[in-house]
Order: sequence, then C-alpha cells, then structure tokens
Amino acid sequence: MNRTTLFRAIGFALLAAVAIFALLGPALIEADPLRQNLRAALRPPSAEFLFGTDHLGRSMLARLASAARLSLGLAAAAVLLAGIIGTALGAIAAASRGGALDRALSGLCDATMALPGLLTVVLIAALAPGKLWPLYAGLVATQWVEFFRPVRALAAGRLAAPDVEAARLFGFGGWHVFRRHLLPELTPLVGMLAAFGVASTVLAVSTLSFVGIGLRPPTPELGSMMVELLPHYADAPWQLLAPALLLFATVLGLRLAAGGDEA
Repeated sequence: MNRTTLFRAIGFALLAAVAIFALLGPALIEADPLRQNLRAALRPPSAEFLFGTDHLGRSMLARLASAARLSLGLAAAAVLLAGIIGTALGAIAAASRGGALDRALSGLCDATMALPGLLTVVLIAALAPGKLWPLYAGLVATQWVEFFRPVRALAAGRLAAPDVEAARLFGFGGWHVFRRHLLPELTPLVGMLAAFGVASTVLAVSTLSFVGIGLRPPTPELGSMMVELLPHYADAPWQLLAPALLLFATVLGLRLAAGGDEA
C-alpha cells in the first residue's frame, strides 16, 4: 500500500466513523439534545452521560451527534447543488468555445471570486440571521465557482480531442458526447472537488456560527457549541474540546479522502 492509498484509507475510516456517529447516534443515544437539566450542569463523562453535560445540563453526546449530522448534511446538500450548477455551467462554457456565453459565464465566475467567500456568505446570511436557508444559499453561491473553472478547463481540452470531433462528424449529439466522452473524465475531478468542498463548507459553517452569524443556540452546531462552552473551559475543558475534536476529525477525514496529502 503506497502513501496516497494509506492516507485515503485513513480519511475514509475517519469519515465513516463520523458519519455513523452522526446518523446512528440519535437512535442509539435516545436523548434530547435540547433538554436542559441545570442540576446536572458540566458533569464529567460518566456511565449516565458518556461525554458529560454542557453548562445547561444537556447531553454532550446527543448534541455532538446532532451537530455532526447538521454540519455534514448542510455541507453535502450545499456542495451537491453547487457541484451540479458549476459542472453544468463549466461544460456549457467549454462547449461555447470562447463565444459570448463562455465570456459571460467566465465574467460571472470572476465577479463571484472577487469577493472573499466567507464575506459573500455573511452578506447573504444577514438577510435572515440565524436561519438555515440564507446560509445554504450563501454557501451554494460561493461554492459553484470551485467547480466551474476546473470543469471548464478539462472539458475545453476534451471537446477539442480527435475522438470527440469524429463523434460529431458521425452525427452524434451533444448528450452523447457528454455522456460517452466528457462524463468519464469529469467524474474523478468532480468527486475530488466535492470532497474538498464539503470539508471547506463544514469549516465555514462552524466559523460563521463561532462569530455569531450562522446558526445560533440552542441549535446544536459545532461552532456555536464552542462559543457557549468557552467561558467554562477552566471548569470543564473536555466539553469545549469535544466539538473541536469532532470538527477536526471531520475536516481531516474529508481532506485525506480527497487526496489532500498530495498538496
């Protein structure tokens, strides 16, 4: 097993562990992540509370599982839509071959990239602070460009290849060319970009919540959980470290699974 395969195997194992914890955790734990019990505040890990409790007596295990499910679900949904939009527009721009449509789409991509991604998300999320839909829209609006440029570059070269030109001369349509010639080449690239995109989106969601712009308490989210528990670090350091470690494991797993060790 070479170095790249080993790192990817570690990444997939980390990602699988986080995904299983996020999906099966609520069913196995049977605890309400929003239920408060001030008498049990800041309890250390025990048989009753495996990961302890937060400052409001809520189960850390239940909240971590819900937060992981929210972060991964939101990131995957945002990257899925952004990937579809960016891949489709990239292929269309490449097919235009430097025409007006190609220039217009490339100009839109440049305009989107002129603003920092987090700033764009902040501006859109400010339409309804603490709500899910503007945060989702902002993430999609910043992520599609990550697919557009690589797809456009790869598709432009592929569409100029002799076998594609021959297929067109034989009368095969655009869908046949895309399915038989473009899609096999684009699939590995889009998969790698999606993995990096999910990792970046999970980190962005937590960052925005950490600074008070994204999702807000009592919604279990890794960034907001760290903010809530920060004043209690001296009394219960594990409760603050738990969401940070879960966030680290999620992002690291996605990066390694995408081949981030090669960078």
